[in-house]
Parts: sequence; C-alpha cells; structure tokens
Amino acid sequence: MYPAKSKPAGRPGPRREGGRGGHYKRKSCRFCANKEGIDFKNTAQLRNFVTERGKILPRRITGNCARHQRAVIRAVKRARTIALLPYATS
Repeated sequence: MYPAKSKPAGRPGPRREGGRGGHYKRKSCRFCANKEGIDFKNTAQLRNFVTERGKILPRRITGNCARHQRAVIRAVKRARTIALLPYATS
C-alpha cells in the first residue's frame, strides 16, 4: 500500500545513555523498615523530606509508602504552623 521508508545511510541518530526507561530497585520506606515513628517536633528528621526551598518532596523521591508519606506531610504542616519549620526560605 505505502512504500517502505528507507533509513538514511550513515551514522544513527543520537542515543540516550542507558537506553529506554530502565529498571531500578524500588526504594523501601524507612519508617516501615526501622519501625520508627514520625514526630512533628523532630525537625532534623522532617528536614530530610523538605527541599531547601521549603517544598515537601514527593513519594517517588523519598521512597516512603503512601501511609507514611501522608503522615510526613501532616507532620511537616504541623511543624510549619507552630514555626518549627519555615514555609519557605528567605
């Protein structure tokens, strides 16, 4: 029906390092693994889940499970409310 497209001679196009997609090891939730709790007063722990600009890191970056990610978000918001964590950097 349609003529087959021929590939141009010469070098192939640019390729990404590592190919397409790729498989990676899923990060495990540190709270499930260590059985440690999430406390809004522990600002050192909560700073691991907030960027330097004050944004809460998503679950795919932190590796938390959904249950503990919700708890982290709740704790960060509580800590911000009582001024233990800043809303944003100045």
